Amino acid sequence: MEMDFERCYRAVDSRDQRFDGWFYTGVTSTGIYCRPSCPATTPKRQNVRFFPSAAAAQGAGLRACRRCRPDAAPGSPQWDVRADVVGRAMRLIADGVVDRDGVPGLAARVGYTERHLHRMLRAEMGAGPLALARAQRAQTARILIETTGLGMAEIAFAAGFGSVRQFNDTVREVYGIAPSELRAARGRHQAPVGAGTITLRLAYRPPLHARALLDFLSVRALPGVEEVRDGTYHRGLRLPHGAGQVALTPADGHVAATLRLADLRDLAPAVARCRRLLDLDADPVAIDATLAADPALAPAVAAEPGIRVPRAVDGFELAVRAIIGQQVSVTSARTTLTRLLAAHDRVGPGTDADRTPPHDRPGGDQPGDLRGFPSAEEVLAVPDEGFGMPVGRRETVRGLARAVADGELDLAPGGDREETVRRLVALPGIGPWTAGYLAMRAFGDPDVLLPTDLAIRRGAAALGLPDTAKTLDAYAEHWRPWRSYATIRLWRAA
Repeated sequence: MEMDFERCYRAVDSRDQRFDGWFYTGVTSTGIYCRPSCPATTPKRQNVRFFPSAAAAQGAGLRACRRCRPDAAPGSPQWDVRADVVGRAMRLIADGVVDRDGVPGLAARVGYTERHLHRMLRAEMGAGPLALARAQRAQTARILIETTGLGMAEIAFAAGFGSVRQFNDTVREVYGIAPSELRAARGRHQAPVGAGTITLRLAYRPPLHARALLDFLSVRALPGVEEVRDGTYHRGLRLPHGAGQVALTPADGHVAATLRLADLRDLAPAVARCRRLLDLDADPVAIDATLAADPALAPAVAAEPGIRVPRAVDGFELAVRAIIGQQVSVTSARTTLTRLLAAHDRVGPGTDADRTPPHDRPGGDQPGDLRGFPSAEEVLAVPDEGFGMPVGRRETVRGLARAVADGELDLAPGGDREETVRRLVALPGIGPWTAGYLAMRAFGDPDVLLPTDLAIRRGAAALGLPDTAKTLDAYAEHWRPWRSYATIRLWRAA
């Protein structure tokens, strides 16, 4: 959103939580910055400044409010909508690229010089890539301080800081107190967890239709990789520094997340991927308002507000799923994928680092050992008979895996959407449906319709909408820029 003072001030005065993450409120008289929904007394106009990012507020010398915790607000939904360089860079920073590869690595990923990238981020976010990454490190450090018993030196390096001194100085600057004081203040919020286990809340903008998300993920769950049990989604993760597992339980106003990580440096990318999977940074009010303007969709929107687009923690995994799911039922695709995973296990699941330690299972109420989906290199190692699918489809999967393994195809959330789609459809066996499905779920494009999909056409017919590919495609123009969300609703109607 544009940083219009009057509009922002009205949001703050009304404590409108829909704007949390869109901007941050700096109060010059107190030296703090807050969410728009902060319950504190509305500051006077002359004492207020608005910032496009927490990093920009920190750069102005303000510290985070201890009451509303603006650093833990939902992310800005504009990074889902935007496919430009700034949007791609912000998604990559959230995934920890600066911590792992530095600013040169980030610049190389988006295809610009460091200087030009810094200039673009400063112009739009009020802070450069290092400051944005530093703000994220501070939030990661706070989570580790408050939810684990790790020593401060361990937390400093796990959060991505170069030294304990840098960690101490940043925490003092951002939160106004020393790390040890943060830990002393956590009190009853500390969770009794084991080594490498972190519990936290993932905020979202309400409403959230949790059942729709869990329904979608449940019917597609792959044994050994993911499962839905008792209202909680469990899955294994393949992360930059090792393996992990997560349990996600939707609750009122947040999603409770329990992460088990082989390497705590993976906390920030794990959180970013879980948020992306559940589409937690979306603006459901804006989306539903657009779709509800269509009389055919209005009853469905009223009955099920807050429908999200289930996304992915691994772009390559979703691409394999999409190829195998071409022109077959969800059940059939799941069966074929299960056989592929079993064949991969027979070849060898990689090193022990590819798996998280098994859960202790008192009473048998915990899921078993879950792992991330095989890498491109591991899929290439599966023999012909392990694929259990027609030769053409098997070779399409292998062609995809080779392109990813060779670095010719970037399926990460910070990739160039248009260029990635162009390269996808250039691969034999991948057509518009598969590329569109990936754009929607792997790349986070909010404006994808799959008009040739049979289930979508059935859903359209059930709602009294045009149900041929051509007529539905033309009709859906007035759903822009939220056609991906209409697609999920049509699937549910079917």
